[in-house]
Amino acid sequence: MKKSFCILCTLFFIHCSLLYSYDWGLRLNQSLDVEGVGTETVELPDDLSYMGTLIPWLSMPLGADYSSNKDLYLAAGMSVEYRDASVFFIPELLRTELTWRLGEGRELRFGRMNYTDPLGFIANGLFDGARFSFDQKNNSFGAGVWYTGLLYKRNANVTMTSLDQASYIEALDYSNFADTYFAPRRLVAAFDWENPYLAPWLRMKAAILGQVDLTGRDELFHSQYLAFKASFLVQDFVFDLGGCFALAELSSDDSTEVKASFAGELGAGWTPPTQMKDLLKLTFRFSNGTVEDGSFAAFVPITAESQGDVLRAKLSGLSMIRLEYIARVYENFSFSAASSYFILSDLGTYKGLPDGRDGYFLGNEFSGRMIWSPFSDLQLNLGGGVFLPSMGNSGSKSSPVWRVELYAALAIF
Repeated sequence: MKKSFCILCTLFFIHCSLLYSYDWGLRLNQSLDVEGVGTETVELPDDLSYMGTLIPWLSMPLGADYSSNKDLYLAAGMSVEYRDASVFFIPELLRTELTWRLGEGRELRFGRMNYTDPLGFIANGLFDGARFSFDQKNNSFGAGVWYTGLLYKRNANVTMTSLDQASYIEALDYSNFADTYFAPRRLVAAFDWENPYLAPWLRMKAAILGQVDLTGRDELFHSQYLAFKASFLVQDFVFDLGGCFALAELSSDDSTEVKASFAGELGAGWTPPTQMKDLLKLTFRFSNGTVEDGSFAAFVPITAESQGDVLRAKLSGLSMIRLEYIARVYENFSFSAASSYFILSDLGTYKGLPDGRDGYFLGNEFSGRMIWSPFSDLQLNLGGGVFLPSMGNSGSKSSPVWRVELYAALAIF
């Protein structure tokens, strides 16, 4: 596998060297992080995690001239990851898509592409498939069908069931590559609509999503989602209102159980009238929990989006209130500071603390980040934070959890 990937990269560079007029380049991403619990001594290098990814990319028109209505974008990555005192080499095909403009606002895309739902926490990331979009006046419509089973599992973040989560945690093993590399097999479909100019003060978007479990397990998990988000612009303020209603079918050989769930978001952002470009933002995200012997189960998104910088929890049986300040001090330097409080929707869905808890207030997280870009092709990113269970009543005797991360991105050419 590694030999084939090296040959592919070599051919990629040879081909790129002949394409003087086309866009192509090479990007190097590196991240280094360390985390710990309380005052426990950090054991280096065992408690250290590192990932370096080399990404060659190519963008080119397909056709006899530059007026072609077809474009091709190719990107691949080779990562070296150090985690849990082990080293992994991870080949990956990144965004790779063919775009075909059909005229009159119509567009068709094939390949591995990015998709994000209106709320950003139901389905977000790379997916394999096809998407058709149609723009008419101020309205934009889209319909897509994708498959997740060929994606690298740690970037796909498909952890809908406990078996999905166990597969995600399992280390990559080249002797059992097929069972330890790929994400769970699911078919995802979406129909979406957006109008950013519904009124001078109003932006709207909505989507219907669904996923079909193709894992072939004894118990299958299918789900559908109806989501919307509205943004209201009032002078220096932006107010966000969004919601999602979901249905999930838990199917086995002898029965099918249907459960309902919901999640939503309320937000307010203020741009102060200062010379510095800054933003103060308040966000409240919520999701329901499981009702025993009832028709409601905990909300389960298709992809797991971390709601905290230290507490890496998805929006399932959990709610979060976040206050964040973002400022660009100079053109090449910015920073942010945030406080996030987490509340459980039930006492069983979230597995991050020991069993036996009887409180719903999980605790508070404080985090910050500095971003410095001395040159256009270089970015340095330093972030960190601490989660304090003592500020809640669910696991108040648990020790604080902290995390520090350094990220660097370099565009080589």
